[in-house]
Amino acid sequence: MEARRAPGSAARELMTYEVMVDGKPHKVEITRGDGRLDCKLDGKPVDIDAQMTARDVLSLLIDGRSYEIKRAIGPSDTHMVVGLARYETEVRDPRSFRARKAAASDASGPRKLVSPMPGKVVRVLVQEGEEVEAGQGVVVVEAMKMQNEIKSPKKGVVQQILAAEGAAVNAGEALVIVE
Repeated sequence: MEARRAPGSAARELMTYEVMVDGKPHKVEITRGDGRLDCKLDGKPVDIDAQMTARDVLSLLIDGRSYEIKRAIGPSDTHMVVGLARYETEVRDPRSFRARKAAASDASGPRKLVSPMPGKVVRVLVQEGEEVEAGQGVVVVEAMKMQNEIKSPKKGVVQQILAAEGAAVNAGEALVIVE
């Protein structure tokens, strides 16, 4: 995800995501401001309205059609369930992709988990001193009505929790240190 202001508007914020659906990449651009969301999928404008109706359940109205999307998080992957269809998904942003790549190349030493976007910490899933596995969720950050689970890049012990539930965080702000 990449956050920046849309040209010509000081109050609008542009978020760019790369979303992998069953191995196929898609670019999603969401502009927030003036009390509404504007969305482009692979460069094409899409009329969308989104509401979280429960934890991990998103109600979408896309071009006049209604969808209920449920997120199913497994130990090593995430699926989105739409009706009877199940899709393997991964949301990437350029900064977190670089962070994951750097983490993979240096698995020793303490690792800071940072917020990939500005938002609000809705849940801290671990405690200091707790052992975690690589890929285990440690913090959930909500941004633009979506909850994003921040996962540990390595197996280790939670050394320090820097985020508090309910706190606002900026992109790149440290949330947890795993050693």
